[in-house]
Amino acid sequence: MSENDTPRRRDFSQVDVFTARALLGNPLAVVHDGSGLSTERMAAFARWTNLSETTFLLPPIHPEADYRVRIFTPGGELPFAGHPTLGSCHVWLQSGGTPRRADTIVQECEIGLVPLRRGDRLAFAAPPTSVERVDAELLHRVYAALGLDPARVRDAAWLSNGFPQLVLLMDSAATVLALKPDHAALKELGKVGVVAPHPAGSDVDFEVRFFAAAIGINEDPVTGSLNANIARWLIDTDRAAARYVAAQGTAMGRAGRIHVQRDEHGTWIGGDVAGCVDGTVLL
Repeated sequence: MSENDTPRRRDFSQVDVFTARALLGNPLAVVHDGSGLSTERMAAFARWTNLSETTFLLPPIHPEADYRVRIFTPGGELPFAGHPTLGSCHVWLQSGGTPRRADTIVQECEIGLVPLRRGDRLAFAAPPTSVERVDAELLHRVYAALGLDPARVRDAAWLSNGFPQLVLLMDSAATVLALKPDHAALKELGKVGVVAPHPAGSDVDFEVRFFAAAIGINEDPVTGSLNANIARWLIDTDRAAARYVAAQGTAMGRAGRIHVQRDEHGTWIGGDVAGCVDGTVLL
């Protein structure tokens, strides 16, 4: 289809990711068949939905992949993202997709092949995470934009599994939840994630927030790629157990839950997916 052709009806879903109850996670728009759509048309539709991410399912190119996905924010295309990976896989399976293997689904995206597995919930294998130190001057600008006392910070690093995220490990979940960021200031500084432990005996182990005004999202309700980076960072440095549950979205009235597990096959980021909208779009 060229840009001048009449749009055609395409199956479409909106799902809520990292929650078993709709309206408490991170919404995702999924066009079931993006064949024939140009990058410009996909980007325009993603701007129109105005969700944190919109995805387009496509036939795979790589012979090992079950399907291919392109992922867009209102600000542009991403090489990988976590909640679109879980949500897109859920929609692909619900719409009749049949994986080549009984126990694994393989998604193709710009970053490469991403394995997923089914169990109590879908989980994707966290891609490799690079870790780099943070420039001290930039770090203090981030503290100021967050209104944060530096004494509350236990560590900081640039983490990346597709695009860089500046992540701060803080002293407590209460500190994370109390933040009132200056999003205009953060927009010039990059994408910033924060994480801290809950007290022992809590229903969840960590509290997470993600501020991404740089890509048009002041605060993301639940962020799979960030949690994948955090999981690798914290488990690798013995600051988290090999199995834990993180909460995200609390400050926004959401109740996202990210289920992390490391085993001999990798680090897995799992979450429930709740259906919200099914129909067609003219595109």
